[in-house]
Amino acid sequence: MNTTNTAASKRPLGFWIIGAFALVWNLIGVAMWYLQVNMSAEQLAAMTEPQRQVYEATPGWLNIAFAVAVFAGVLGALGLLLKKRWAGTMFLLSLIALLVQMIGAYVVTPAWAAYGPVGLVMPAVLLVIALFLWRYADKVKARGWLS
Repeated sequence: MNTTNTAASKRPLGFWIIGAFALVWNLIGVAMWYLQVNMSAEQLAAMTEPQRQVYEATPGWLNIAFAVAVFAGVLGALGLLLKKRWAGTMFLLSLIALLVQMIGAYVVTPAWAAYGPVGLVMPAVLLVIALFLWRYADKVKARGWLS
């Protein structure tokens, strides 16, 4: 007779959908990071002057924070899909790095002058998703779905 807890071993479809969404979302983030750090002179020239000023004022440590945010997010998503307890830790690291990146961008670059209040919409969406993924991973860990 099998005495393992079937409730902990069976995950609902939503678990897999959220895990797949998290992976795709963070892989898109990796692509955006790659494009950011490998921008060509032609792409830079195609930017508006305020966008170019923000790009040129961005210090390397902000790109490192960006990389940590997206790669930790990918690891968190993989951890979730592989049912690993460390998924939540990776999502928390991603969230912290995202906060550093977003706050840093508005403190050390002319992002506010370039984008104004409307420029905060996407960072807010990113933060809400990162916070959700971190909390979700903790919730499913508490349910025994991660080992």
